[in-house]
Amino acid sequence: MTLHVTNTLTGEKEPFEPRDPENVLLYYCGLTVSDPPHLGHARSWVHVDVMHRWLEHLSYGVRHVENFTDVNEKIVARVGEDELGESESDVAETYIQRTIDDMRSLNLLRAEVYPRVSEHVPEIIDLVETLIEKGYAYESNGSVYFDVSSFDEYGKLSNQELGEIESQGDPDERTEKRNPADFALWKAGGVDPDAVKEHRHEGVDHGREPPEGLTWDSSWSEGRPGWHIECSAMSMTHLDETLDIHVGGRDLVFPHHENEIAQSEAATGQQFANYWLHCELFQMDEEKMSSSLGNFVTVDEAIDRWGTNVMRTFLTAGSYNSKQLYSDETIAEAEERWDQLERAYEAAVEALDSPAASSKVDDESLRDEIDGAREAFTTAMNDDFNTREAQSALLSVATAINRHLEESAADTGGNAESEIGAGSYDYRGLRLAVETLEELGGVLGLSFTGDTTGSAELAGDVVDLVLGVREREREAGNYERADELRDELEALGIEVQDTDEGATYRLPSGE
Repeated sequence: MTLHVTNTLTGEKEPFEPRDPENVLLYYCGLTVSDPPHLGHARSWVHVDVMHRWLEHLSYGVRHVENFTDVNEKIVARVGEDELGESESDVAETYIQRTIDDMRSLNLLRAEVYPRVSEHVPEIIDLVETLIEKGYAYESNGSVYFDVSSFDEYGKLSNQELGEIESQGDPDERTEKRNPADFALWKAGGVDPDAVKEHRHEGVDHGREPPEGLTWDSSWSEGRPGWHIECSAMSMTHLDETLDIHVGGRDLVFPHHENEIAQSEAATGQQFANYWLHCELFQMDEEKMSSSLGNFVTVDEAIDRWGTNVMRTFLTAGSYNSKQLYSDETIAEAEERWDQLERAYEAAVEALDSPAASSKVDDESLRDEIDGAREAFTTAMNDDFNTREAQSALLSVATAINRHLEESAADTGGNAESEIGAGSYDYRGLRLAVETLEELGGVLGLSFTGDTTGSAELAGDVVDLVLGVREREREAGNYERADELRDELEALGIEVQDTDEGATYRLPSGE
């Protein structure tokens, strides 16, 4: 089955056909670095990462570009807070580093490049000059605006008629614009102090009046680029005038992406992006999770608490274009699913490395179930990156492994008619199952072999030491202290079970 994607531009699910049959140009509207990244950002990051991984799985070369917006009044509003720095650049650098750290903690593939607005002001100015020369933009009081009435297809992404579109931009722009719906490409002067104050956190003493932020010289004025022009300049600088896939949040369809299309196509005469894919919002208490609403869980908090694999299992439990609810129940479900996958994988590896693994045993049911799971996974991913169904296919592999191991363990009577054998495992079948979990789980960004092996080994060594102390306390008759040690381990998420052979344990998921 050919990959099909839901294209916001047409409103249809279409077969995916990149301009170059061997390579894909993928652009994602990145983060405005004014606050710590939260799970709403992580949800989009993970889904774009899965798109990247699946395209590579299909043997495409992927040129993936994701920007950082480091010029914005929200960033200026953070100046002087805590230890964020004393300039717009300082604050941006602090949050860019935190964003990169969070991306790595989520096991995201690296993009080809992460361009910043502040590095691309010359390209932005060139693009604005082109639009003025072609009659699509005009200067007014040192600012430059895009004339939406000059672009006949304005509104084609958001399906709005020009007459229905309300005023864009700040109220003080209205006297400068020909049409209330015109939008700024370049703004004269620095950031409006009132706009900065609007975005400042309540109860924080910044110690002084808000700064104006960075400005650059241009032929119109000393000023700052508009928000929408930035992505057009950066994507065309690092990819091409026409992109294969442009991804962003559903809330960016209008005005951001609609304006990107207008200014890019007006400047080049080419279609800006062939496929527009939009991630649905992440909800918390019936509202979208966002920094502005203050109802968010940061990425580092989530990773610290649940680990990378649980979070990726949670975030891929719903498809990119379906709404997802954050709650204790949905996180618990993800923990259970990852636990099921991890336990089946570990059990299969243990069986493969045991003397009971046989090259003579042939469990046709196991192999058929694995083949069926692979087919179901491929069908799901080719159906608009349907991670929900793909995850279900992975879980069916875990179910097949568990059935095989249980039947093998039960069949110890030497029944000659058994297709599994007398207490033996199908080596080739289990190996296929393990490889399938690693390969297809890798498409979802799951790591069965552990991306923090050294940390896990160290944690295991420490637990062994604690259990050794606990055993000596028990031998000495100090049962209360021994129970306290067990309780302390379990409070850290480490499951301890006493057996006839001694205590065993299990580290929390993600360790």
